Amino acid sequence: MTVERKFPNTRLRRLRKNLNLIDLVSETNLTSKDLIQPIFIKEDFNEKEHIESMPGICRFGIDKALAELEEVVSSGINAIAVFPVIDVTKKDEKGSEALNKNNFITTSINKIKQEFPDLILIADVALDPYTDHGHDGILLNNEVDNDKTNEVLVTQSLLLADAGADIIAPSDMMDGRIGLIRQALEKENFKDTILLSYAAKFNSKFYGPFRDAVNSASNLGNSSKSTYQMNSSNINEALHEVSLDINEGADIVMVKPAMPYLDIIQVVKNEFKVPTFAYQVSGEFSMLKNAINLGWLDKGVMLESLISIKRSGADAILSYAAKDISKEINKIWAM
Repeated sequence: MTVERKFPNTRLRRLRKNLNLIDLVSETNLTSKDLIQPIFIKEDFNEKEHIESMPGICRFGIDKALAELEEVVSSGINAIAVFPVIDVTKKDEKGSEALNKNNFITTSINKIKQEFPDLILIADVALDPYTDHGHDGILLNNEVDNDKTNEVLVTQSLLLADAGADIIAPSDMMDGRIGLIRQALEKENFKDTILLSYAAKFNSKFYGPFRDAVNSASNLGNSSKSTYQMNSSNINEALHEVSLDINEGADIVMVKPAMPYLDIIQVVKNEFKVPTFAYQVSGEFSMLKNAINLGWLDKGVMLESLISIKRSGADAILSYAAKDISKEINKIWAM
């Protein structure tokens, strides 16, 4: 139905007369429950250290991480995503440490779930934190071998599920891995373990600070992930990727990065109508945070950016600003 509205009978500024009216007719509302806090946990480390390329973000030893999570939970956030920073001496060509049943991330997940049983924990499934070449898979003739990598990802997923992860999140972009992981989870009686697929993960230049955070940037060097991560030009390909992963058993799909790909988030949500998450990645966060710290942009741009991601159709957002934004939202609601 088309409504013909004309001035002066219609004055849209009437609904912008004051902040209470603006809030009353707001079409998109961001709450703490929409936010997921990523956290970097470092092996053989008892302190916290700042990540130079990510202002205000730290790597934590597990004990410091537990203290940090107290603050995260107190802010109203219900979900976290954990990323390991492993001992460099344990990295090898095949990412073997990922398959160690008692490795650092499995023991850390177990400790976190003991302390915070109701906190939703998302565990990353990928090999780049564990390989000495920085790629997300097994190299064969200097190319990532899809099927050999999938074999490893299946085992890694089972270990993470067994450690207590609520959500398993393959971020590698190998073809067919969702179906294989889902079959393995069913077979091993992890039927309630949720699969969050990084279904539309683009080969982006916005990932740099994350690679610094997990110490994979120097390993990757000038090598590219373009043979498995998506071409940033493509919408239809993204829809094919998402469709395949849903058909293979993904419960939730992810679009990554977020802000440069709002159109992708919108079309994925409209097309498939499944839970759709978005990741405001390290480069997006650092770009805004540095501009705020330098006084070039008002601090409100971070909240504005997250609202834009929610407005595009994201059901939940991973953001390094999650904890701080959650506190800010709570202050607004308390007024």
